[in-house]
Amino acid sequence: MKKFVLLVLIYIISFSGSIYSQTPPSWTSADMYLAIRKLNVLGSVLYLAAHPDDENTRLIAYLSKDRMLRTGYLSITRGDGGQNLIGDEQGIELGLIRTQELLSARRIDGGEQFFTRAYDFGYSKTPEETFDKWNKEKILSDVVWIIRMFQPDVIVTRFPTTGEGGHGHHTASAILANEAFEAAANPNRFPEQLSNLIHPWQVKRVLWNTFNFGGTNTTAADQYKMDVGGFNPLLGKSYGEIAAISRSNHKSQGFGSAGSRGEQYEFFRTTKGSASVNDLMDNVDLSWKRIPGGEAVGAKVDKLIAGFDMLHPEKSVDGLVDLYKDLMNLRDGYWRNQKLKEVYELIPQCAGLFMEATTSVPFAVQTDSLRVNYSLNNRLGANIELNKVIGVGFDTVFAKSMEKNKNISFSKTIFVPADRPVTQPYWLLNKMAEGYFNVDDQWKIGQADVDPAYNFAVQVKINGAYINYLLPVKYKFTDPVKGELYQPLVVIPSMLLKSEPALRIVINKDEKIKGDLTIQNKKNNIVATPHTNYFLSNNKPDPSVKFNIGSVVMTAKDQAITVGYEIKSDTASAFRFLAKDNNMDYYSSSELKEIKYDHIPYINYMVKPEVEFKKIDVKTYNKKIGYIVGAGDKVPESLEQMGYEVTLLTEKEMAKNGLDKFEAIITGVRTYNTNDWMSKYYNKLMKYVEDGGNVIVQYNTSSRVGPVSQKIGPYDFEISRTRVTDENAAVKFLRPEHPVLNFPNKITSNDFRGWIQERSIYHASNWDKEKFEPIFSMNDAGEKPDEGSLIIAKHGKGYFSYTGIVFFRELPAGVPGAYRLLANLIALNKKKGF
Repeated sequence: MKKFVLLVLIYIISFSGSIYSQTPPSWTSADMYLAIRKLNVLGSVLYLAAHPDDENTRLIAYLSKDRMLRTGYLSITRGDGGQNLIGDEQGIELGLIRTQELLSARRIDGGEQFFTRAYDFGYSKTPEETFDKWNKEKILSDVVWIIRMFQPDVIVTRFPTTGEGGHGHHTASAILANEAFEAAANPNRFPEQLSNLIHPWQVKRVLWNTFNFGGTNTTAADQYKMDVGGFNPLLGKSYGEIAAISRSNHKSQGFGSAGSRGEQYEFFRTTKGSASVNDLMDNVDLSWKRIPGGEAVGAKVDKLIAGFDMLHPEKSVDGLVDLYKDLMNLRDGYWRNQKLKEVYELIPQCAGLFMEATTSVPFAVQTDSLRVNYSLNNRLGANIELNKVIGVGFDTVFAKSMEKNKNISFSKTIFVPADRPVTQPYWLLNKMAEGYFNVDDQWKIGQADVDPAYNFAVQVKINGAYINYLLPVKYKFTDPVKGELYQPLVVIPSMLLKSEPALRIVINKDEKIKGDLTIQNKKNNIVATPHTNYFLSNNKPDPSVKFNIGSVVMTAKDQAITVGYEIKSDTASAFRFLAKDNNMDYYSSSELKEIKYDHIPYINYMVKPEVEFKKIDVKTYNKKIGYIVGAGDKVPESLEQMGYEVTLLTEKEMAKNGLDKFEAIITGVRTYNTNDWMSKYYNKLMKYVEDGGNVIVQYNTSSRVGPVSQKIGPYDFEISRTRVTDENAAVKFLRPEHPVLNFPNKITSNDFRGWIQERSIYHASNWDKEKFEPIFSMNDAGEKPDEGSLIIAKHGKGYFSYTGIVFFRELPAGVPGAYRLLANLIALNKKKGF
């Protein structure tokens, strides 16, 4: 029994899918029947690509739900460097969102989800650049580790090693897969991974899942192909329909998809190992014969399949428990353990056994108490005895038969100690490198999600076998519109600190910086004292920081106190806030970040409450800015720090307000992709420009995600896919005399130093040469110079600009040149003589 409990713990920690789905799993009889049939299939496939949304959800659904193979998706990155269609989150926050979107997709198509430590640093045109930032050997070791853990018979890559996939990350992912094919089987490669649990593993073959999309056709008649478009009558959907629901979870990327029906062929080319001739799994034994002594198990599964009653799945429970016992008696090994886990999950589902532990609050607060409510119900009346329930700080013995459909409910109050780990994505615990997360725990590598804040265990006795079920404690509440919801329970400190913005732009070199620190108590009766702040550069106290409050008594939970601070801008470049609970000498230096969208579980993570100062020499004109909101970005906050008065414009404001009160109007990123209504205000915007206004349009895409169909500027131009991904690419000034390079700030090559991730994206192309003037020429290594990153036209008395320059990345990062260049764009209609 101890060996089995250990197995379950290892599985939950290392190779679970999402720990936090928004409702407890509840299978239909069709799900149970398919899962029983899957017990007789001992084969596995690992799909491998670079990002969330790269995976072929139709193939994953087919392999998992038709072929009933254990199917996983290894995404090399969490998609941190992409663009966000649903909000303004970027970087690691976008990676957190896309992680949960992938997990939501896997809950639909039946796959499992894995990641390496690689960070998506943005678009890359070559695998060489990609590997330089990722640290190829490190990420290759992650792929090898996951292969040795998952033990796939076949690996399928989305992209080839030869570059047809376009993105450098795509090509790199295929190179890693093909190199890992050799390395995973070689005991001399990454030997530190090997133990009595982890062994070298030889994959049978690596297949490239060739494609025909984006104008590139890599399929051919001589390739192995198979039809994955079948209809599953038990599920009531084709695999194309299941795939569309799965893929539509990638909402931050705008990948809502329509279901497909009918034949859908997938093509494959073998790149490593023996070729597929008749089947993807050629020469792979998918039966119980691959386990010594397993043939008898296969016969028992056949009997369970034949006897399964859709209306009374509880009748299969005793047979499943007998199977569980037989598996326990087999020699320890990969497929014995995998099928043991599957039976372990099937038993409570067929029994209709409901088990949950919930709280009525979202947070477990360090140094405070937490009430946990337990509920169990034997809904179908299977012969089950509840033996015990084990939680933190208690072990309650019941030893009683569970009556049919009768609730067993009770509550326990626990104390959350100060040393209880704060809930944090494990990949964010350590300071990251440029191209990868630093993860110390080898067993975490590959794990998709954060660990639960608390678990509880239920031990039941069924047909003479004691089985322990380890389940997470969740936060449960009822929304008046959405109904009953489950969300992750999160451990947090007793005090939360917050100082916004985290980046303070200092324009006047001699000004004193005044800001506010918010202290929020998460339990009753705290005496909070803003504590010594530290320079981040040398970790020494900063006596120049002055607070307007010494200590404050905070009696009511969730009370928030604003503490003013003042510091001379020339004394520090950055500092960190701390606070002390004088009641118990307890310190806090944590800020809680919350991300909430309906399609994924709530995301909570902690950051250090730090304030960074950037002194920027920038002059500004035109103070009143109208900002038309697009897909979401943080440019308006940066504009306000520069001293501009910013009004956010939605369709309602555009309809009712005159535009002449604004000295410049800026459209947010992807405004024309995301707002169909922009076409209604084309004439209004152009009249504003003609009368002396200034319109600045930031990038829009020409992709399938809301392609721009409406007219944008006063003269013709198109939007291309051209981008300059090297943030250090040389920038040539095409018109050095142009006001945008001279007023009110003199723009030089120094202004293009210190940029992050990229220079520009989605350049203008095919513009009216008589009306528009290009300002810069730039290119990535090995490519032709492109002049479409910024084009400007005079129209009437005013000015229109289109730019792919990534202000939305550079401004929040505090890049001085981006501030100076944008200030000049905003001031265009103040400069005479152009």
